[in-house]
Amino acid sequence: MTATSWIEGAEDGPFGLGHLPYGVFSTAKDPAPRLGVRIGDQILDLRGLATGQFFLPWIRPAFHEHDLNGFMAMGPPAWRLVRHQLTELLSDARYRDQSATLLVPAAKARMHLPFQVADYVDFYASEHHATNLGRLFRPDAEPLLPNWKHLPVGYHGRAGTVVPSGTPIVRPRGQGKTPDGPIEFGPSARLDIEAEVGFVVGVGTELGAPVNPDDFAEHVFGVVLVNDWSARDIQAWEYVPLGPFLGKSFATSVGHWVTPLDALAGAKAAAPAQDPEPLGYLKETERFAYDLSMSVRWNGTEVSRPPFAGMYWTPAQMLAHMTVNGASLRTGDLFASGTVSGPEADQRGSFLELTWSGREPIVLGEGETRSFLEDGDTVTIGATARGADGGTIGLGEVTGTILPALD
Repeated sequence: MTATSWIEGAEDGPFGLGHLPYGVFSTAKDPAPRLGVRIGDQILDLRGLATGQFFLPWIRPAFHEHDLNGFMAMGPPAWRLVRHQLTELLSDARYRDQSATLLVPAAKARMHLPFQVADYVDFYASEHHATNLGRLFRPDAEPLLPNWKHLPVGYHGRAGTVVPSGTPIVRPRGQGKTPDGPIEFGPSARLDIEAEVGFVVGVGTELGAPVNPDDFAEHVFGVVLVNDWSARDIQAWEYVPLGPFLGKSFATSVGHWVTPLDALAGAKAAAPAQDPEPLGYLKETERFAYDLSMSVRWNGTEVSRPPFAGMYWTPAQMLAHMTVNGASLRTGDLFASGTVSGPEADQRGSFLELTWSGREPIVLGEGETRSFLEDGDTVTIGATARGADGGTIGLGEVTGTILPALD
């Protein structure tokens, strides 16, 4: 029999007992950021819970910190023990009275960046996305470059500009090439999104020690939704020969809630077959993807539903590749999938693809049309998945609104 929570309405929404994502919040009465776990429309204050005898003594200090890094660094034994304890606490009505004072309505909380980002790596793991961009940028050549099916292509981003959902995004400025040829400097006119899934590292490694893809769950704590905002005109001018730089580094938004890997056990699905066969360090004993149904809303209108299960390179392969040269992992490392796109036109995870570089504008509510983001536009990315208990969970949304460029 599947357990249910004594929190009223918790099982009817995205944050039921089978989810229990972690975040960092504060309130007007207590402005210091502290750790919490989401259950229904409530946040359970883990700092308050850790002041008593509920958690084991060696775990309690992590819940007195201001971010998740300390808890994430403790590794899978601590993650699983705490998840088991929280499930028991929130499902057994005997705990109701002693726990009710530790609940904070989510609507009254101020949310913060859930973890301190150590390093940020962005991949390019969707074959459909890479193929679309190849057709747009290299119409007279093969859409995929020769290396693409041999390794997960990626680049290092800027950890300091990873921001929590809801942070306004100032339109970036930079160099770009005009249609007539001259180079000009100014605000990006082709501001875009990238709907992505991010993976948060809990357990680090020593420099020089690669991670086998089968050890993915021993290092990765959980999952967040990501919007890697992209200035396509700046990017197009600068990316040859070294790749993304100012067209990406101005902001990357992540959701407030980190979904533990264990909450996605029911969302595992077979990953696409790979041809050619990958090199040995990228081979997985159990090759799986996560079946996440994503949604992109532009000013409230749903414009795309990218399917994460179809990604050519899996999260475990991404982790293996970014450490195979001996690069170390650190607690708080974030690596993202790159744009999630499917084979259909309404499954594309960037506006560059959805509008085919602006040639096919999108119709939003009340007849408005868009090719790229305008000042005042708001984009929200969400996702749902099958939970470990057979129900449906909803990952914490990531949203952002565009502000005008600074003068």
